[in-house]
Amino acid sequence: MPSTPESLLDLVPVVPVVVVEDVAHAVPLARALVAGGLPVIELTLRTPAALEAIRAIAAEVPEITLGAGTVTTPQQAKEAAAAGATFLVSPGATPRLLDGMLETGLTFLPGTATVSEVLAVLEAGISEMKFFPAEASGGAPYLKSISSPVAGARFCPTGGITAASAPSYLSLPNVGCVGGSWLTPADALAAGDWARVESLAREAAGLR
Repeated sequence: MPSTPESLLDLVPVVPVVVVEDVAHAVPLARALVAGGLPVIELTLRTPAALEAIRAIAAEVPEITLGAGTVTTPQQAKEAAAAGATFLVSPGATPRLLDGMLETGLTFLPGTATVSEVLAVLEAGISEMKFFPAEASGGAPYLKSISSPVAGARFCPTGGITAASAPSYLSLPNVGCVGGSWLTPADALAAGDWARVESLAREAAGLR
């Protein structure tokens, strides 16, 4: 299993945010992302298959940096870590959830959407975080406007971002990467069209 990078935000320009409905899709999907030049995945805990999918990828695709997303409780953080996740991502951040993610010992990106939330996460000693839902919360212009007042924070914006809008985020000094669900369309997964996933990953890997 790869070691967690010093900064998740500097690993790839686009972190694939994935919803897996069928465990059988997990391994070929992860392999397609690696083949396309994006050896990282945020597998969201939104389906009953999610933890088993994380276990399968951890066992069979050790070259990928494997994250669990949509972590909303300390128990989910613990379960994701036990399943083999090497990083965690949450949609928001409460003191209890922050403590629960810290207890796993894994790198994590807590979710923020307002300046007050960003400040609260900074006060907890965490400078790298998720900005979610990015487009609905003001998008790239919002992040640009807070880059000076909260200069210590760096972000992975996620939510509503597309291949076309990603560069506007990636050009900002306080953005290291973006999260994207467009890399793994539901119809491609359902059809087992891993070549399409690989192609989308290759395009995203070239974004800056």
